[in-house]
Amino acid sequence: MRILPVLLCCLLSVAALAQQPQRPNIIVIYADDLGYGDVSCYGMQRIKTPNIDRLAKNGLRFTRAYATSATCTPSRYGLLTGKYPWKQKNTGIAPGDAPLILPTDRRTLPGMLQDAGYRTAVIGKWHLGLGLPGGLDWNKEIKPGPLETGFSYAFIMPATLDRVPCVYVEDRHVVNLDPKDPIEVSYAHKVGNEPTGAEHPEKLRMLPDPGHGHNQTIVDSISRIGWMTGGHSALWKDQDIAGDITRKTQDFIKANRQQPFFIYFASGDIHVPRYPHSQFRGKSGMGLRGDAILQLDWTVGEILRTLDSLELTKNTMIIFSSDNGPVLNDGYVDQAVELVGDHQPAGPLRGGKYSSFEAGARVPFIVQWPAGVKAGATSDVLFSQIDLFASLAKLTGQPLRDNEAPDSFNMLAQLLGKSKKDRAYLVTQGASMGVLQGGWKYIAPSKGAKVAKLTNIELGNDEQQQLYSVSADAGEKQNIAAQHPEKVKELAALLQQARTNEKTR
Repeated sequence: MRILPVLLCCLLSVAALAQQPQRPNIIVIYADDLGYGDVSCYGMQRIKTPNIDRLAKNGLRFTRAYATSATCTPSRYGLLTGKYPWKQKNTGIAPGDAPLILPTDRRTLPGMLQDAGYRTAVIGKWHLGLGLPGGLDWNKEIKPGPLETGFSYAFIMPATLDRVPCVYVEDRHVVNLDPKDPIEVSYAHKVGNEPTGAEHPEKLRMLPDPGHGHNQTIVDSISRIGWMTGGHSALWKDQDIAGDITRKTQDFIKANRQQPFFIYFASGDIHVPRYPHSQFRGKSGMGLRGDAILQLDWTVGEILRTLDSLELTKNTMIIFSSDNGPVLNDGYVDQAVELVGDHQPAGPLRGGKYSSFEAGARVPFIVQWPAGVKAGATSDVLFSQIDLFASLAKLTGQPLRDNEAPDSFNMLAQLLGKSKKDRAYLVTQGASMGVLQGGWKYIAPSKGAKVAKLTNIELGNDEQQQLYSVSADAGEKQNIAAQHPEKVKELAALLQQARTNEKTR
């Protein structure tokens, strides 16, 4: 007679297990300066990106997803903290010697996933500062850094590819550093006797574009921003970076295949200086920038093949996106402008990197998770990268604390393609601040140049209020603020409220 109670108990246990949060592996592949139209599943015609296209074919492709900002450091900060970067000091484009800007006193996205039982890794471009204010000794233990902000493992380029020091940092130490050849870095004055691009242009494989400032210490025949001396055995080779960080990612996947893992894989491919591996150089017909896109696609393919070989693909969520929109000439004479041809890196959008127009922060965004996302779907829901924090917390059963992810909303249903409900509103940061709600976009008045002289990108600055119906006019060709004064007033008030108030959960 005890069979029924025991059977009922077993059934209840099975039901409880079924209701427990799923724990897919999670990989965020974060491209750098990749435009909305730069991959073939978003309209690129000149070259093919079959591995990125595979993600779209087997997953969900978003058409209205946004980074928080039109530049790199703030977008990365927003993604990893769930907090708008403009609410935090020192979240502009970080200099190469910036102190850590991520918090250590509250959880970040990887820290939250650690609490959910994940092994977490950052591999690739960091550009979020290292150490404490006042300077960093690159020859000693480097902290605070990724390991103090929720990552179990780190293999990073400390800043970005055009800034010294041009070395890898693994966990808390520079890789392959010879203690007899210590590193010294300065952004204030020249250190050591290393040649600079300004002094020795004949030593360069590509010239810095005048005015951009990429003419200081030469590393791997390319002059950078900032001065550096020493560390010769630790210096990277630009053509090897993609392969190096891809292998580290494959190694981490293999080592952690028996437990849930999270990888923030931050590619540097499309960012200047562009110098992809010889197997890609000259293959796109679009110069080094096009070649770098091919290399990025190869990287995605290598990660996918590793997951396939380990039979991890079905329960691995891959999120592919970019930190901001495209830029062609951003510091070096590499023929990106001359060889772009009829390709539109921003697709149908206006502007580019640094801009308040759509191409500044509206980026490719694809989610593949065979166990949880329907293949081959497209979503036009309004979505922000800042919502990954709250959405993945919901997915992994982690309640958010009062002091974390203040601007992140739970958009898990939208992330998985199960809801078409827009985010309530979304704030973007370019040359000026903007807010999107529904199909409307408002850009606040701002002074400054309308076109960036060095990059030839429309910045969106205007002393008049701007209003666009981006659902009907994605190219923002017509400012309709005068025709809709009430909508302008409404969105201006919404933006002001967002800039002064924290979110109420």
